[in-house]
Amino acid sequence: MMARAIQLAKRGEFTTTPNPNVGCVISNSEGVIIGEGWHKKAGTPHAEVHALEQAGVDAVGATAFVTLEPCSHYGKTGPCADLLIASGVTRVVAAMVDPNPVVSGAGLKKLQEAGIRAQHGLLQTAAEQLNRGFIKRMRTGKPWVTVKLAASLDGKTALANGLSQWITGPFARQDVQRHRAKSCAILSGSGTVNADNPMLNVRYCELKLSTDVLAQQDLRQPLRVLLDGRNQLPTSLNCLQSFEHNPAGNVLLINGKASEHQFEQHVSQWQAPFNGNKLDLQKVMSKLGDMQLNHIWVEAGAKLAGALLQNKLIDELILYQAPKLIGGAGQNLFDVLQIEAMEQIVELNWTDIRQVGDDIKMTALFNH
Repeated sequence: MMARAIQLAKRGEFTTTPNPNVGCVISNSEGVIIGEGWHKKAGTPHAEVHALEQAGVDAVGATAFVTLEPCSHYGKTGPCADLLIASGVTRVVAAMVDPNPVVSGAGLKKLQEAGIRAQHGLLQTAAEQLNRGFIKRMRTGKPWVTVKLAASLDGKTALANGLSQWITGPFARQDVQRHRAKSCAILSGSGTVNADNPMLNVRYCELKLSTDVLAQQDLRQPLRVLLDGRNQLPTSLNCLQSFEHNPAGNVLLINGKASEHQFEQHVSQWQAPFNGNKLDLQKVMSKLGDMQLNHIWVEAGAKLAGALLQNKLIDELILYQAPKLIGGAGQNLFDVLQIEAMEQIVELNWTDIRQVGDDIKMTALFNH
């Protein structure tokens, strides 16, 4: 039942931000599913609401399996804990306690006080994987950061002159679109944006999405966050313009001093403090957390990737490696201070390695 609830929760991975992905299954005493649902979009009914509507009066005496502790407070919607109590269910099993301090055990306590047997911890690890960004933001105030890099077999991201399109093949690029769509924001630096002039948007036409996702109105575009400490970005760049035929969402331009350029309406600016002669990346991530951004997808060059690495701000690395050789003069993955001792080496843990088209996709977590 909980495995099914987790499966349902994944249906909202493109649409629920800044809320977590949540699924709910209700079964009767004979173990038959009588209701199920998932949270579809922020501001709309939660997973428990949909499942209870489906179950109807049969919810009396039933068990509710939910991937996240039912909420106990009023937000844009009412408390799901109260709804479960009113429905007549006699048992609620949550995969994990809500990390949101506003809830954090209060929902389970309310259920228990109402005489409902409330438990948590079933398939907790799998449930946490659904909402790594939400969990981290609730606990630290900062979003989950994934850095995406594409490299040749000899570890080079571009030619010596900076040319890099395209190292990887079309299937890897399609996979990147899916990751962009799941993210709250796409982060890049002025060097990469000036060199490649990307849109940095999600091309949903390239994704084979399920009917459940396509049924959602207004599939969102992630916020595009551009770091430009020296105000080097001209207004003519693709990502700073709006195109009716190719909507790309809003842009947050982070600089140290407000740009004098007149940007289009979808572009806003925020002045970050400096740490030395560079933007303070710790403060930048705190700002993005304050904006309720759970997951940041980074597409940047070696300098920004290296700066994030040195600031210990990267949670996850996704590297697409192509069966190509560029040679020693090519550009490296990370531009970091020279490591002179073995104990300074950065260690990661593999979580997934697979082939995507002609390329290899490697995913690893950082040990912070």
